[in-house]
Order: sequence, then structure tokens, then C-alpha cells
Amino acid sequence: MLEILIVEDDPAIGEMLKSFLLGKGYKVKVAESGGVCFDMLSNRNPDLILLDWMLPDTSGPDIVKKIRSNDIQKDLPILMLTARAEEVDKVKGLNVGADDYMTKPVSLKELEARIKALIRRAQGLNVDKTLNRGSITINIEENSLQINNEFVDIGQTEFRLLHYFMQKPERIHSRTQLLDQVWGQNTFIDERTVDVHILRLRKILKPFAVDSMLKTVRGAGYRFTENIEQNDDSKFDVKKDG
Repeated sequence: MLEILIVEDDPAIGEMLKSFLLGKGYKVKVAESGGVCFDMLSNRNPDLILLDWMLPDTSGPDIVKKIRSNDIQKDLPILMLTARAEEVDKVKGLNVGADDYMTKPVSLKELEARIKALIRRAQGLNVDKTLNRGSITINIEENSLQINNEFVDIGQTEFRLLHYFMQKPERIHSRTQLLDQVWGQNTFIDERTVDVHILRLRKILKPFAVDSMLKTVRGAGYRFTENIEQNDDSKFDVKKDG
């Protein structure tokens, strides 16, 4: 399910946009400030951002510039949605890196069309459907896994877990974060389910001696690393989730 992050400090507008997009089948999160926006971006990867210009702690253009300077999220589609209708503002928004610019009030049908167009464009830019980490290669389009150039059988849930880990190497993920990102936020599953599937994933990786790439971080969750080591992560003193 595609996810949209709305960055909007007006609760009424934020709720209206959220309700509309939920009704169109998107997963939606709302951030009321730039600080909350970047907190959310630290542990999730939305498919598009709807961004207001005026926020209580920063400006929309400053948020765009910061996102564009991040190697991981620099290609994230951003649609600025603002009451600033002057041409100079539109030019500034586009020049700092926004992909599109709409002025309030907006036609929701036009907004939906522009969102779809931006997401299609972003997906089209991702020509390479493979992801490589060490000797592990997954093909997102074919849902296939290769280790040391050998095709390996893997279940869908384990594939989604591995894909998520490989997208964000070295980052610590709590069980709650994994449930939200891999199973979905509206799925009510016990956190121990994550441990069961982590165990299954390790069993798939073990015959190829790459199971140590999937680390358990005591008191925090799990971490995927390209460095194959025998060290026990339980010795690390981790205070919080990544």
C-alpha cells in the first residue's frame, strides 16, 4: 500500500486531506511541523510528501532542501500545497526541489491526479529492480532471492522483511516498527510474530553463512548489516530504537 506523508499545521486541512486520501486507498500520516516530519522520516519511507509552506518551526522550502540533501530520500516526490499563490513563490518552491506546486483551495480530483502522476514518475525512475547487500540480491519485481548467485526459496513475509532490512542497513528497527512497515499499521498481530519470522529468515540465510548479517540488538530490536561478524550484538549497550 502506497504511503503519503502530509506536512500541514492546520488540523482541519490535515484531517480533510487525510480522510480523502484514506478513501482512495493510501496509507496516510500527518505531521504538524517540520520537526515531526523529520522524526517520521527517520523510521519510515513514504511514497510522497504533501508539504505546506508555512509551518510553526520552519518553512516548506527549507524542508525540501534538507530532504534533497539526504542521499537515501533525495528522490522522494514532494508536492507543495500552499496558500502562497504568487509566481515568485511557485518558482522558489520548484527551484529548491519540489516536484509540483498547488495553491489552496485545491480540487481534490486534480490533487489525486497529480499525486498519481508523481508516484508513477518516481517509480519509473527506479529502473533497477534489484537490491544488493553483500552476497545477497533480491529482485523486487520478481520477488526472488539470490545468495552467492544461487536462487533461494523464501516465503512472502520473509521476503518483505528482508527487503525492508536491506533498504535500511545498519539501522535498528523495533518490533513495532517492523510490524507497521512489513505487516501494515492496521494489522493487529502480537510482536512475538516478528520474532518467529526473523527466526525463519535466519534459517533461510544460515546455509549460506550470511545469517549473521541479521543482528539482534538487546532491548531494541533488530539490525541488518553487510558486515558478516561473529560478535554478539547482545553485548551492545543500546538505549533506544533507531
